[in-house]
Amino acid sequence: MENIPPCPSCKSPYGYEMEDKFVCPECGFEWKPEEEVVEEGLVVKDANGTILNDGDSVTIVKDLPVKGAPKPIKAGTKVKSIRLVEGDHNIDCKIDGFGSMALKSEFVKKA
Repeated sequence: MENIPPCPSCKSPYGYEMEDKFVCPECGFEWKPEEEVVEEGLVVKDANGTILNDGDSVTIVKDLPVKGAPKPIKAGTKVKSIRLVEGDHNIDCKIDGFGSMALKSEFVKKA
């Protein structure tokens, strides 16, 4: 019997060969031995639908009021070196004059 790699989706060691592909009996995932499977991670898109990555620079697209601050973050403010996180506010960053912030990706666009 050949050495069948574990399932790329659920890491099950019980995969089997069927025709020209491998099949996982636990999760039903099918993959071909020659193709490299890319694991899906956190995917965050900006207001225009562009995929964002850690370290990108973004621009605020509308004035954002900040609780406890006397003025809002103005549209057009550039934010450098963002960090993507799970949750409703999926961007962590530092904004000059405001400090550390959590932003929603729907209010930014990739710079």
